[in-house]
Amino acid sequence: MAPEIVIERGDITETRVDAVVNAANSSLLGGGGVDGAIHRRGGPAILAECKQLRADRYPDGLPTGQAVVTTAGDLPARWVIHTVGPVYARSEDRSRLLASAYAESLRAADEVGARTVAFPAVSAGVYGWPLPDAAQIAVGTVRDTGTAVEQVRFVLFSDDVLHAFEEAAAS
Repeated sequence: MAPEIVIERGDITETRVDAVVNAANSSLLGGGGVDGAIHRRGGPAILAECKQLRADRYPDGLPTGQAVVTTAGDLPARWVIHTVGPVYARSEDRSRLLASAYAESLRAADEVGARTVAFPAVSAGVYGWPLPDAAQIAVGTVRDTGTAVEQVRFVLFSDDVLHAFEEAAAS
């Protein structure tokens, strides 16, 4: 059964769920946007685990479309699922990698037993993915991925992103 999908405007760092998904860069060491906000609000415990993951498993960085779990530090969630979305390119169809970022995040949530998960709009910010397409891929992948997650919340920071996800969910 597909998880319940909730779409809301808000600050993902304040969302009370089992796991928050971080639209990370491959370094796992923080950055701008959602990634920077999660690292700032979550505190040093998240960065410490990310550094350990880099040392132990991902010396070249987390591959695009993959996901890995750390503590949520000071966030109200229990875990952070870091996923690397693809940079949008007109010359190459990377939608499979974007879908993988969502599916692998749900797989990671299942591994730790998370039942409620909050996603941002992966790749729809600085990575330049067109909003309607990013929203369709996100909502469609969540609907089509077998998972024990009971509720997926898309927590979106601006009205234009919110509306794109509402339209995708309605279709």
